[in-house]
Amino acid sequence: MWSRIQTAVELIYPPRCVGCGELVAADFGLCGACWRETPFIGGTVCDSCGTPLPGEPDGHRIECDDCMRTPRPWADGRAALLYQGLARRLVLALKHGDRPELARPAALWMAQAGREMMSDGMLIAPVPLHWSRLAKRRYNQSALLASYLARETGLSVCPDLLVRTHRTAILDGKSAEERREILSRAISAHPRRRHRMVRRDVLLVDDVMTSGATLAACARACLDAGAERICVLTLARVAKNA
Repeated sequence: MWSRIQTAVELIYPPRCVGCGELVAADFGLCGACWRETPFIGGTVCDSCGTPLPGEPDGHRIECDDCMRTPRPWADGRAALLYQGLARRLVLALKHGDRPELARPAALWMAQAGREMMSDGMLIAPVPLHWSRLAKRRYNQSALLASYLARETGLSVCPDLLVRTHRTAILDGKSAEERREILSRAISAHPRRRHRMVRRDVLLVDDVMTSGATLAACARACLDAGAERICVLTLARVAKNA
C-alpha cells in the first residue's frame, strides 16, 4: 500500500534537481550538470577555517595566512563549498529566496565535510539571528542547517543556545576589523541554555564564512559560558583567489 502511495506521489511530484529544476533520480539531489558546476571543497584545506590550500597534506596541522596572522578562538573549521557560482546561488536562495528545502541536501554535504571534527556528545548550535531579522525572514537558515545536520549525524542540537542581543549593521562590505567591532558583545549564551554546553564540545553552524568575525563572536560566547572545544562548520566559504 505504502509503495503505491509513494509511486503516485512521485508521478505527481517527480524529484527535481535543487539547482536547476531538471528531473533527477532522487529527491533533494543535483543533476549531473549541476553537480559538476558545484564547487565542493576537497583536498588540502586550512585546519582552522576550511579554505582550500595548495599542496598535499603532510600529517601536520596546516593553516592559511589569515588564520596564522589572526588566530581563531575555535579549534577547527570546515566548509562544504566555495562561495561562488552555483554554490553562491544556492546559499542566497536558502537565505533570501524562501527555499528552506535546500537545507536538507546542504546538511548532508556539511556532514561529509565536517565528519573529522565531530566527537561523541558534541552539541550543535546555529549562529543566531536577531529577532527582528528572524521575523522578517520567517526562519533562520543556520538553524535549519543545524537541525538537518543533527539528523544526519545523530548529534544533539540546541537551536537557541546563543542569542543575538543587538541588531547589528549589515556586515557585507565591511573589513574584518569593522566586523569584529560591530559584533563585539552582540552575541551571548542564552541564560536558560548555557548549562548545556558546560564542559562540552560545541559545533557552531552557519551558512557562509567570510572573515569569520560572526563565528568568532559565537565561539567566545560559548567559551565564556564554559564550553570545551569549539569547532565551526559552514555550508560555504568565501576564499581569496578562488
